[in-house]
Amino acid sequence: MYYIGMMSGTSLDGIDLVLVSFSPQPRLISSLLYPFPPELKLQLQQLSQPGDNEIERLGLTEQQLANCYASGVKALLAQAGVAASTIAAIGCHGQTIRHRPDASFPFSYQIGDMHRLAMLCHIPVIADFRRKDIAYGGQGAPLVPAFHRAVFQHPNYQRAIVNIGGIANVSVLSADRPVTGFDTGPGNALLDNWVMQCRKKSYDNNGEFCSEGQLMPELLTAMLADPYFSKPAPKSTGREYFNLAWLQQFEPERFNPADVQRTLCRLTAQSISNSLQNKQLQQVFVCGGGVHNRVLMADLALLLPNCTLSSTQTLGVNPDWVEALAFAWLAWAYQHNVTGNLPEVTGASKACVLGVAYFP
Repeated sequence: MYYIGMMSGTSLDGIDLVLVSFSPQPRLISSLLYPFPPELKLQLQQLSQPGDNEIERLGLTEQQLANCYASGVKALLAQAGVAASTIAAIGCHGQTIRHRPDASFPFSYQIGDMHRLAMLCHIPVIADFRRKDIAYGGQGAPLVPAFHRAVFQHPNYQRAIVNIGGIANVSVLSADRPVTGFDTGPGNALLDNWVMQCRKKSYDNNGEFCSEGQLMPELLTAMLADPYFSKPAPKSTGREYFNLAWLQQFEPERFNPADVQRTLCRLTAQSISNSLQNKQLQQVFVCGGGVHNRVLMADLALLLPNCTLSSTQTLGVNPDWVEALAFAWLAWAYQHNVTGNLPEVTGASKACVLGVAYFP
C-alpha cells in the first residue's frame, strides 16, 4: 500500500504532493507541485491576518481548499498511474492560518475540510497533526524533526537538517543525545513578500534580486534584535509574525529595495547559523525552497565554515519534497501507532501518536 503526503506551507506557492511506499524507510514513487488558483491563494493570504467577516470567508475557503487538495491528489495518481484503491491514507497538513503557541490558551489552526477531501478522493485522510501536541503542553511545531530522526540520523555524524520554507526550522541529530529542533525565524517568507511588493514576482528566482543589492549591517543588526531570535527553545513561529508589517518597523522604504532584499537574505542565513552555534556539527543538509537561492546558500556556507553544507539530495532525498514526505510518514505513523512528536523539541509532556482519521 502507498501513502500520499501533502504539504501547503507558509510560502503559499502551491501544494507539494508525494506518493510514497514504506518498507519501513520511505521510498519516493512520484511527486507533484499543484498550484493554487490565484483567487484561492489570495483568500488564504487574507485569512492569515485578522480581517472582517472571517468566519464566513473561512467556511467558503475551507471547501475550495479541499477541492483543490482533491484535484492535486487525482493529478498525482494520474501521473503515477496508480489507483486510489492502492492508497492506505493521505497525510494532509492543511493550511495554517494562525499559529499562536504563546497565547494564554495556545493554539494552532490548519484549515481544509478533511471530510470533504476523503469523500472526493475515496481515500482515508489523516490530518490535524498539531493540536494533540499542544494539548499536552507543546508548541505543536516543528513536527518534522521526528521524521528527520527516522530518515537522516547517522551513528557517526553530528548532523543538522535545515528546512527553509516560508519559515526556517532546524533539527540537530546526534547519535548519543536527544534531537533538538525549533523554528529559527523567517525562511523565504520575507524574501517572497518583499520581491512581490517591489518586483511583482512571487519569489526571488535563484536569488537574482538579492544579488543586485548590498548587505546593510546596521539594518541586519536591528532586525536580529527582535526578541524571537534570542528566545530559548522550544519555540515556533509563522508568517502571522514575520511578514511585511514586521518589516515595516524598520522603514524599508528608506533604502534601496535590492539592499533590503540582500539584508533579508542574510537575516535568514544568520538566524539559522546562530541557532547552530556550539552544536559541534560536522554536516548540515538543507531542504525546502531556500535551497534554490544561491545567495542564501552562499551565506550559509560563509557562516558555517566548519561544516560541510549540501542539500538533502546528497542523502538521496530530493530537498523539494522532504516536508511532504514527512506528512506521508506521519500518516504511516498514525496507522502503525508510532509516536510522531518529540517532547524535547515541542515541549509537550509526552510523546503522542499524532493525527485524526477521516474516512470516505
